[in-house]
Amino acid sequence: MTGPVASVVVPAHDEERTIGRLLAALCATPGLLEVVVACNGCTDGTARVAAGYPVTVLDLPEPSKSRALRAADGVATTFPRVYLDADVEITADGVARLAAAVGPGRAAVAAPSRTMPRTGVAPLARWYLDVWEALPTVRSGLFGRGVLAVSREGARRVAALPEVMADDLALSEAFAPDERVVVPDVTVVVHPARTTRDLVRRRARVTTGNVQADQAGLRGDGARTSMGDLWRVVRERPALAPKVPVFVGVVLAGRLRARSAVRAGDFTTWERDASSRA
Repeated sequence: MTGPVASVVVPAHDEERTIGRLLAALCATPGLLEVVVACNGCTDGTARVAAGYPVTVLDLPEPSKSRALRAADGVATTFPRVYLDADVEITADGVARLAAAVGPGRAAVAAPSRTMPRTGVAPLARWYLDVWEALPTVRSGLFGRGVLAVSREGARRVAALPEVMADDLALSEAFAPDERVVVPDVTVVVHPARTTRDLVRRRARVTTGNVQADQAGLRGDGARTSMGDLWRVVRERPALAPKVPVFVGVVLAGRLRARSAVRAGDFTTWERDASSRA
């Protein structure tokens, strides 16, 4: 191997608990990946932990994921480019296979299949997740996976996106369906909120981000969930019928919690759940 097969950009804000788990996996095969960790506005030991691995560490004073991505992009040297959340789990080989799926004659953007472990998750939160994972928009969309690999041209398109809270939604929507691919034999572990309260916090963040994306014209109809989608899910999987009211209740609670931020036009305050990082 003459050089890394991809550059991996990891924005990290107060991820001392999780960053070592991810970096140990990414660095398991020396030289396979170039990894740039963009610590942004951290008040814990994220940068210190990251510095213990053979990666490039940026220690940025401002807590901004979008600006962290841009700063890391300015340092990374290799394409394809892989954008990776600090709190997910994926192997170095999985990242390499995602990178191999994009480029000339292939997709512009690739994402892995998703698994969300339910261990320690409260029953109502589990019911919400069961419905959420069955939604057509969730199955086909690239958001909510924490990992995206893009070609050189795809990276140019990502760099041109405005700074928004729902960055993974904006990234997904920047590519037409025929430009995207989900690689089924690559899996990312996404840790969900374990408590219903933290789930509502996360849902409030989604609601606020969706409103901002709508105002910017960044969200198409294919990224929206309708009551018709819920009915189709129930028809396909009748066992989910009792869980749909829980899903709707969490969505409504999230909208209620997000109301003041939306009214104030506050699209920078990040509702964060700690339970998924326990």
